[in-house]
Amino acid sequence: MVSKISVLVGMLVLLALAIASIALLASVKAAPLWFTIVPLGILFIGASVGRSAGWFDKKG
Repeated sequence: MVSKISVLVGMLVLLALAIASIALLASVKAAPLWFTIVPLGILFIGASVGRSAGWFDKKG
């Protein structure tokens, strides 16, 4: 079973990283394509790594 609180906290951390990457890309004036690829990659890869590592599993 998955704990909803740990999923929420994990996704908020990934969202913060995605927003930080957008700010970093804006500061270096990256091409518009990177503004789509990098944040989505952080969200999807981070979520799949977290899920496979068992970070979202309910301890009990």
